[in-house]
Amino acid sequence: MRRIRKHGKTTEKKTDRILAGGRIPDGEIRVCDVEKYYGNGESVTKAIDRVSFTVNRGEFMGVMGASGSGKSTLLNVLSTIDRVTAGHIFYEELDITELTEDSLAKFRKENLGFIFQEYNLLDTLTIEENILLAMTLQRENQRTAKQRCQEIMKLLDIETVAKKFPYEVSGGQRQRCACARALIHRPKLILADEPTGALDSKAAQTLLETFVRLNQTIQATIFMVTHDAFSASYCSRILFLKDGRLFHELIRGERSRREFLNEILDVLSLTGGESCDVC
Repeated sequence: MRRIRKHGKTTEKKTDRILAGGRIPDGEIRVCDVEKYYGNGESVTKAIDRVSFTVNRGEFMGVMGASGSGKSTLLNVLSTIDRVTAGHIFYEELDITELTEDSLAKFRKENLGFIFQEYNLLDTLTIEENILLAMTLQRENQRTAKQRCQEIMKLLDIETVAKKFPYEVSGGQRQRCACARALIHRPKLILADEPTGALDSKAAQTLLETFVRLNQTIQATIFMVTHDAFSASYCSRILFLKDGRLFHELIRGERSRREFLNEILDVLSLTGGESCDVC
């Protein structure tokens, strides 16, 4: 097994200085030779095995693979929920694998947006209040927060349900509310973990079209883990994992979504991944 490198104090000081300004510079995200092990001694599981790739600014990237392929682990290390065993992850020049816990929490709060299969909304707050909560926690100016909330609700077509409670709206509207909450502080990266998993086919399609619109209109960078080929066909690029390693990569380019979907299904037949929920 490769020796796990130790994080140096010099690098921590450098990254803390970069974080002093609050936001990371615009640009790419680089994953370099990342490994993640679980367990110790003879019972070690290698969840990610020397994975390297780049996410460009404004890209809509998908990650696919069979259960146990490492896709959720990859999302976890990118989102700072988990630490790498070896390797580096750069948000432009900032190496997040070298950050202290306090700096990591600050980075996560100010630069990342999360969208999960479960909406995680508070039923005691209205749709608008759920969205504004993210800004309140960051102590943003109330007028600025309100204006930004109106803009994002309009973009996601949930203005008409702003004063309703989560239990009074559809699953698709609740997920778009969760999407708005993730976007309101203008994160550098949106991390989506099976975001359509709890939605019916129509609501799933609406959410995916929303992702594409966000990607095109405000250059939102989206990194989505999904098991579903239909969902993945909305991405501009897809990474396929198999046994913790990068197995294949597809770039949509000028192909139609239907053509791209057929290519995805072909690759999934080789990786052992699931196929399509709503083809």
